[in-house]
Amino acid sequence: MDKFRMMFQFLQSNQESFMNGICGIMALASAQMYSAFEFSCPCMPEYNYTYGIGLLIVPSIWFFLLGFVLNNNVSVLAEEWKRPAGQRSKDPSILRYMFVSITQRSLIAPAVWVSVTLMDGKSFLCAFSINLDIDRFGNYSFITAMSETERIKLLARIPCKDLFEHHEIRIATSRYIKCISQACGWMFLLLMTFTAFMIRAIRPCFTQAAFLKTKYWSHYIDIERKMFDDTCKEHAKSFAKVCIHQYFESISGEMRSLHKHRSYKNDSDDDDEDNRRSDEDKLLGIRVQDDMNKVLRNWHNCKPALALRKENIDGEKNGKLNGDANGGMNGHVKGHPPDVEKKEWAVYYSKV
Repeated sequence: MDKFRMMFQFLQSNQESFMNGICGIMALASAQMYSAFEFSCPCMPEYNYTYGIGLLIVPSIWFFLLGFVLNNNVSVLAEEWKRPAGQRSKDPSILRYMFVSITQRSLIAPAVWVSVTLMDGKSFLCAFSINLDIDRFGNYSFITAMSETERIKLLARIPCKDLFEHHEIRIATSRYIKCISQACGWMFLLLMTFTAFMIRAIRPCFTQAAFLKTKYWSHYIDIERKMFDDTCKEHAKSFAKVCIHQYFESISGEMRSLHKHRSYKNDSDDDDEDNRRSDEDKLLGIRVQDDMNKVLRNWHNCKPALALRKENIDGEKNGKLNGDANGGMNGHVKGHPPDVEKKEWAVYYSKV
């Protein structure tokens, strides 16, 4: 279990690199899937175009959506977009940055699939074989004597070598269409590469302060969500442990009274006492179910403002000040600033 926990923590700390690796694996999987995929053109005028174009587009959409599903930041983006503003306003630029970052990774596998499909040319041949001008490949009298319907049916059978009798015509037309398909594939790769180059070249021309701000706060939102989940797990574990201990203590009073007459105390009892104190500390003063439900509800409906406060107070006023300052902003408690010098305050503002 420790090894799995360490691996999980490593993946969490290197999530961006891990997602880039996942996208690369998906891209390689798309190419391998296409090579293992059995291409079967229907060779019918009514279905050739739909099958050929569908083979090019539908798997690309599936890979794109799969990239969104495997990206953990999608839930973070949706949660930040739908949450109530509360005390913390929402910055549209951060939402745009997160969406663009997710989209860029999700486009890798579809781009590889489209490129491999165009380079192979089978789907292109199936989709556009009926649009060929057969007269460009030679003077075939038997084709000229056919009606328009028979001619279209004949052209639709070109991708199927077991249905097309004229081998020479099939080889010539297949090479012609595959040549066009490969040219489109190289143009697509050139366009994608040029677009990526322009994005990387133009981005430094804009204000870097805005970019750094959006990048910082997008990372903050992700880290805050993870730490809140971890804190909730620790609190739930401690809450359950203390609740179970109290349950057993309430029903085993007689047995505990007998153990109190013993003249010695085991080291295990000391360890249990230390663990119990640790669990009590992790409860953070929240010991009632309704209070915990209120905490969770308020976290979603009214997240605290991002204004950090440095306080120097003595131990006697600690509990009182913490209780009064839960809803305070920028170090003001009940409308009155504390009696400390201004230079001791560090306040940070954000529009997240």
